[in-house]
Amino acid sequence: MNKIKEVTVRPSRTLDLLSHQEIMATLRTEDQVFQTFRDTALAVLNTGNDTDDADELLQAYQDFSIEIEQEPRGVKLHIRNAPASAFVDGKMILGIQEHLFAALRDIVYTRDKITRLGGFNVDTGPGITDAVFRILRNAKVVKANIKPNLVVCWGGHSINREEYDYSKLVGYELGLRGIDIVTGCGIGAMKGPMKGAMIGHAKQKNQEGRYVGVTEPGIIASESPNPTVNELVILPDIEKRLEAFVRLGHSFIVFPGGAGTMEEILYLLGLAMHEDNSDNPLPVIFAAPEGGKDYFTVIDRFLRNALGDEAADYYEIVIGSPEQVAQLTKRNLNRVIAHRRQTHESYAFNWSLTIPESMQIPFIPTHESMAALNLDPALPNGELVAQLRCAFSGIVAGNVKADGIRQIERHGPFQLSGDPALVESMAMVLEDFIAARRMKLSSEDYRPCFELARVG
Repeated sequence: MNKIKEVTVRPSRTLDLLSHQEIMATLRTEDQVFQTFRDTALAVLNTGNDTDDADELLQAYQDFSIEIEQEPRGVKLHIRNAPASAFVDGKMILGIQEHLFAALRDIVYTRDKITRLGGFNVDTGPGITDAVFRILRNAKVVKANIKPNLVVCWGGHSINREEYDYSKLVGYELGLRGIDIVTGCGIGAMKGPMKGAMIGHAKQKNQEGRYVGVTEPGIIASESPNPTVNELVILPDIEKRLEAFVRLGHSFIVFPGGAGTMEEILYLLGLAMHEDNSDNPLPVIFAAPEGGKDYFTVIDRFLRNALGDEAADYYEIVIGSPEQVAQLTKRNLNRVIAHRRQTHESYAFNWSLTIPESMQIPFIPTHESMAALNLDPALPNGELVAQLRCAFSGIVAGNVKADGIRQIERHGPFQLSGDPALVESMAMVLEDFIAARRMKLSSEDYRPCFELARVG
């Protein structure tokens, strides 16, 4: 395994000049926060190496270290035993260097603002929304006076070649129409649309294409940013990451994926079906290649069983035809533009979108919290969606996040229980994911991190 023994790097454009007080705050970083930064930095430096096993990466680079050093003009990073793939002729690749300092900005500096300076109030819904906005603004991802043009593309990191090529073709058609892309910044269905859009933008001589990666520390450790990402922002947790997607995005395309994609679908539908958002367009397209049409048949059946047939009113399913996906997306963007103009809403950030506090407060997956989830279709749709979203979030944690993986190793699979019909429907979705190897790249020896029990 090739490593770069020692190197020092300074910020390029992702971290503006810091005041002396801000530098001192950075140097005072708590051990736990710094460990998060260290692990995230390693994941960023591992860009381009396809793996989704955070523990495996950490084990392979146990001797990796990174130190924040002060100098009169700001900070620099002193790095030892970094992945050699992040360097060319001994110099760090510029895009990776920018992502590295984005991690410093979002994990160390932002955490200090929350915990020590009291600059963010994350105990209330409005306070969380304000924090999400300010983190995005600090990362220069929120841009004023730009027509709604950001399409969020969701989908799995572990997909087959046909699905990847299809997501790339859809991205190409979007790029030809001048549309910018937001994804979770990893590989698979997150990388494909960005690569395709880059080619489409180039053909249209568009040099201002945006490829925004939105992630969080637990995810980035197992899904390193793909090389196309030119704007990276790391939110503190999965709930703030999801809120960032829906506040930033103007339209949504979902490609085939696993438990994480199912979590995103549930979150989005929970908001779209909320009565306070009835006039706030959140247009969604489910898109798959011809060979993957059964994927959304399973998803559609589950959503109808769990949330009622009315759930299907909030999404369109397109099989094949990348051009049609792009054309429908362009139509959806025009709807959003008209609504924002009519309501005088910001083009850059959807402030008027109602997000229930139950979907903003972080859910910490443990064996106790997973077992306590109430998967009961008798619940109001909003509450049921929140419970289902947490269930899939916990499965993601046990599947790819280092802390979740260690919990499973110590205590065995998470236990989920609920209404027999709902749990049976959920089991069918998860079994389909496992059979199609959507849960993990190294799925030959995959063992589920969950067990489903039917109650009643």
